[in-house]
Amino acid sequence: MSGNAKPMNGEGGPVVYLTREGYNKLRERLEYLTTVKRREIAEQIREAKAMGDISENAGYDEAKNAQGFLEGEIAEIEWKLKHAVIIEEEPSDGVIKLGSKVTVRVEGEDEEETYVIVGSAEADPFSGRISNESPVGSALMGRSVGDTVEVETPGGRLKMEIITVE
Repeated sequence: MSGNAKPMNGEGGPVVYLTREGYNKLRERLEYLTTVKRREIAEQIREAKAMGDISENAGYDEAKNAQGFLEGEIAEIEWKLKHAVIIEEEPSDGVIKLGSKVTVRVEGEDEEETYVIVGSAEADPFSGRISNESPVGSALMGRSVGDTVEVETPGGRLKMEIITVE
């Protein structure tokens, strides 16, 4: 895969890379939204309708807006699950790939940073989960312990040494 090409699944469609944990969390979220949350919003709409004229009913408008956002989130999760490719956990061969846990040291800093390389759907930089499509993630992909990579980030150019790969 080179440049800006997007990975495709076997059917020629786009791929959403997920860890098994990420896939399960999305399934749980979908289950909650389609059962509990849909019922709650439907009840809010019923209650608002029972209050009379819906043309000037702020409660009704609010409930309908919430329903629209809910259905949008459900559709997005369903799309991700349909296009999901599970990142299988394999013993590390020392090469960074999706699912790898990588420890790096930024040149000029004493502290090490640890990241897990995940697909963009699971990325959460504040939890150390970075996308394989992010500047740091893409620079690390395919590299090994001892390699040094240079990354252009919004904060400037960083030089990182790869300390461990799990």
